[in-house]
Amino acid sequence: MTAGRILGLDHGQRRIGLALSDELGLTAQPLGMVANRGERTLDELAEIMRAQHVARVVLGLPRNMNGSEGEKALAARDFGTRLQARTGVPVAYMDERLTTVAVQRVLAQTGMSGAKKRRVTDKLAAALILQTWLDRERSGGRNP
Repeated sequence: MTAGRILGLDHGQRRIGLALSDELGLTAQPLGMVANRGERTLDELAEIMRAQHVARVVLGLPRNMNGSEGEKALAARDFGTRLQARTGVPVAYMDERLTTVAVQRVLAQTGMSGAKKRRVTDKLAAALILQTWLDRERSGGRNP
């Protein structure tokens, strides 16, 4: 396990959800969301990573249902490559198939308004991606 916090990211065309591990790398907590504005987003994430002492990034990889990688996965990998080059912090990838769907199902049961659901979906998806990665790391399972 990496010393330092781990930042989980749910990459989307318009927004990127953020989650952060505790210092021991046991739990993931939703952190927030940033607008996806290209290079400015990389700068914003680099600042967050410095402030939170991030030692690794786990980026959701939106694979197709058959496991192949389409345009969205390629965009996520490109983003991860650019983030790692900008910050020097290693980026790992976590299969995120159905993560957003799982979060939306849970939120549908809360009675929360549509606008509020949209505000929390990305950061909760990032937390689920990161928690899944953390659990697999602890259990000795294989992370992509």
